[in-house]
Amino acid sequence: MDTCRWVLQVVLRPKQTKGFQVLKKRWVVERTFGWLMHCRRLVRDYEQLPETSEAFIYIAMIRIMVRRLA
Repeated sequence: MDTCRWVLQVVLRPKQTKGFQVLKKRWVVERTFGWLMHCRRLVRDYEQLPETSEAFIYIAMIRIMVRRLA
Protein backbone atom coordinates (compact mmCIF):
# COMPACT_ATOMS: atom_id res chain seq x y z
CA MET A 1 0.00 0.00 0.00
CA ASP A 2 1.43 3.39 -0.96
CA THR A 3 -0.11 6.36 0.88
CA CYS A 4 1.39 9.82 1.44
CA ARG A 5 4.75 8.69 0.03
CA TRP A 6 4.93 6.02 2.75
CA VAL A 7 5.14 2.32 2.08
CA LEU A 8 3.06 0.40 4.61
CA GLN A 9 3.97 -3.18 5.33
CA VAL A 10 1.85 -5.28 7.68
CA VAL A 11 3.91 -7.58 9.89
CA LEU A 12 1.95 -10.62 11.02
CA ARG A 13 2.83 -13.22 13.61
CA PRO A 14 3.45 -16.72 12.21
CA LYS A 15 0.34 -18.91 12.52
CA GLN A 16 2.12 -21.77 14.31
CA THR A 17 3.40 -19.44 17.06
CA LYS A 18 1.61 -19.39 20.41
CA GLY A 19 2.12 -16.78 23.09
CA PHE A 20 4.31 -13.69 22.94
CA GLN A 21 6.89 -13.24 20.21
CA VAL A 22 8.93 -10.13 19.42
CA LEU A 23 8.31 -9.03 15.84
CA LYS A 24 11.24 -7.29 14.19
CA LYS A 25 9.56 -4.41 12.36
CA ARG A 26 6.95 -3.79 15.06
CA TRP A 27 9.70 -3.39 17.67
CA VAL A 28 11.24 -0.53 15.68
CA VAL A 29 7.91 1.29 15.51
CA GLU A 30 7.11 0.78 19.20
CA ARG A 31 10.60 1.97 20.22
CA THR A 32 10.23 5.12 18.11
CA PHE A 33 6.81 5.88 19.63
CA GLY A 34 8.37 5.42 23.07
CA TRP A 35 11.07 7.97 22.26
CA LEU A 36 8.48 10.45 21.01
CA MET A 37 6.38 10.12 24.17
CA HIS A 38 9.21 11.72 26.17
CA CYS A 39 8.15 15.04 24.62
CA ARG A 40 5.31 16.50 26.68
CA ARG A 41 3.66 18.22 23.74
CA LEU A 42 3.30 14.95 21.83
CA VAL A 43 1.83 12.94 24.72
CA ARG A 44 -1.59 14.54 24.25
CA ASP A 45 -3.21 15.64 21.03
CA TYR A 46 -3.36 19.39 21.63
CA GLU A 47 -2.85 20.54 18.06
CA GLN A 48 -5.67 21.65 15.77
CA LEU A 49 -3.88 20.97 12.49
CA PRO A 50 -2.10 17.75 11.49
CA GLU A 51 0.69 19.85 9.97
CA THR A 52 1.48 21.28 13.41
CA SER A 53 1.66 17.81 14.94
CA GLU A 54 3.93 16.69 12.10
CA ALA A 55 6.21 19.67 12.71
CA PHE A 56 6.52 18.82 16.41
CA ILE A 57 7.34 15.22 15.56
CA TYR A 58 10.14 16.44 13.27
CA ILE A 59 11.42 18.72 16.03
CA ALA A 60 11.35 15.85 18.54
CA MET A 61 13.23 13.51 16.22
CA ILE A 62 15.82 16.20 15.44
CA ARG A 63 16.33 16.67 19.18
CA ILE A 64 16.79 12.92 19.67
CA MET A 65 19.33 12.71 16.83
CA VAL A 66 21.29 15.74 18.06
CA ARG A 67 21.50 14.31 21.57
CA ARG A 68 22.80 11.01 20.19
CA LEU A 69 25.46 12.78 18.11
CA ALA A 70 26.68 14.89 21.05
